Amino acid sequence: MNFIEQLDPELRVMMEKLPTDRALDLNQIQKARAGMKKMVTAMLENLPPVEGVTGQDRAAPGPQGSPDVRVRVYRPNDQPSKLPALYWIHGGGYVMGDIEQDDRLMKQFVKRIGCVAVSVDYRLAPENPFPAPVEDCYAGLKWLFAHAGELGVDSSRIAIGGASGGGGLAAGLALMVRDHEEMKVVFQLLIYPMIDDRNVTPASHAITDSRVWHRESNRIAWKYYLGRDGGGADVSPYAAASRATDLTNLPPAYIPVGALDLFVDENIEYAQRLVQAGVPTELHVYPGAFHGFDLFAPSATVSKQFKADRDDALKRGLHSRKG
Repeated sequence: MNFIEQLDPELRVMMEKLPTDRALDLNQIQKARAGMKKMVTAMLENLPPVEGVTGQDRAAPGPQGSPDVRVRVYRPNDQPSKLPALYWIHGGGYVMGDIEQDDRLMKQFVKRIGCVAVSVDYRLAPENPFPAPVEDCYAGLKWLFAHAGELGVDSSRIAIGGASGGGGLAAGLALMVRDHEEMKVVFQLLIYPMIDDRNVTPASHAITDSRVWHRESNRIAWKYYLGRDGGGADVSPYAAASRATDLTNLPPAYIPVGALDLFVDENIEYAQRLVQAGVPTELHVYPGAFHGFDLFAPSATVSKQFKADRDDALKRGLHSRKG
């Protein structure tokens, strides 16, 4: 595959400006985290603030024997009595990222969708491998349900979502919520989710350009998250949702992904299996788009379409469905 030649023309212009040396070397995890934070900060620094939304940090009781989990609650300043809620999990391949990187996005969701948003600051691998991250996400979601009344949240209309590694955590969380039967979520927003540790699809072999999330980054990230190389036996579906054998009784799903994303094959397959399991599922594949294209080139036509489709799906998921 000639990666550059297949890119959407607007995305190609942006991509050709990036240095070809590896921007994020996960073998040096602290440096990679700092590099990602610097990159995200640069992308956001010239954007106007989102007015009318307030974020407040709260502490949710962590999993047994573990520290509390920080969650950030975003609410409209003029909030009516009750709103649906989006429980959000940031991306970063399970090994990078923080809730600050999606601060602006959460405020946009609150305004565009008409909801409360709660973003969770889960522990990262490799210092805290599976199951710590997904258990933190479960603990934070449990806190949201328990405090729905005081937050002005309609507990019958709570969705979960995330992007990339956050989308993988959201997919695993949906399975965990179904199996534990303590809560019920109405929708899962899985944005180009990282859900298969095996790295065996055609796309996982084809995407090797170091300017995007590529095969080697994926291999290392999964090794950090699982505490061993991916592709082995007995990997929990709560870690890698593609490993689940039973996808029935999951909440409706929306899965958008670029055609040149390392995860495109695993995302298409997961969407197909959800459909076969009777789960209402919507899949969008964006031609010429790479992993995270909407963040790197937000003004590109394909990125604008992606965001409009995403927001419309979330609005329908939260406002048209009852638990």
